[in-house]
Amino acid sequence: MGGRELREGGDATKSQIFDHTFCEYTFADGTKMYSQGRHVRGVWNKVGEFVHGSKGTSDPGAGWIDGANPWKFEGERPNGHQQEQHDMIESLMAGKIYNEGEYGAKSTFTAILGREACYSGKVIKWDDLLAKGTELAPGIDNYTLDTPPPPSALPGEDGSYPFAVPGKYDPFA
Repeated sequence: MGGRELREGGDATKSQIFDHTFCEYTFADGTKMYSQGRHVRGVWNKVGEFVHGSKGTSDPGAGWIDGANPWKFEGERPNGHQQEQHDMIESLMAGKIYNEGEYGAKSTFTAILGREACYSGKVIKWDDLLAKGTELAPGIDNYTLDTPPPPSALPGEDGSYPFAVPGKYDPFA
């Protein structure tokens, strides 16, 4: 679920994304992950995930697991983006191939799946969205820095950006 009420003061000429979202992901083994985000000035803004499994719960961002095998991360918390660079350099220096491509693609698609569920207000399955999801940039086969954005990402004649309305937006249209 999610909505677009307050982002940029509700001014449709400035933004088209939701200012709050909540997704429940259910995996094949029954594990659930809850992902939430809110971007509103002057309120508690949490962007994060919570995982619920048969033996406990976890807040991966905070670094803890509660349940049958409790655990809390006690080490230094480096910047994740910087750590990724360190890991890549270390791997290359050791002569290994460092490839996070599949992980990156799957995590990006998980976020797209959640966005499409929030925008539509519907339960959406991974395989269905992958097979039948809307082409978000139709007609663009070769992206460059000069490629113009698709019309769905540009303001209309009245200056307002198009935005999704749950119950009306169809992720398979």
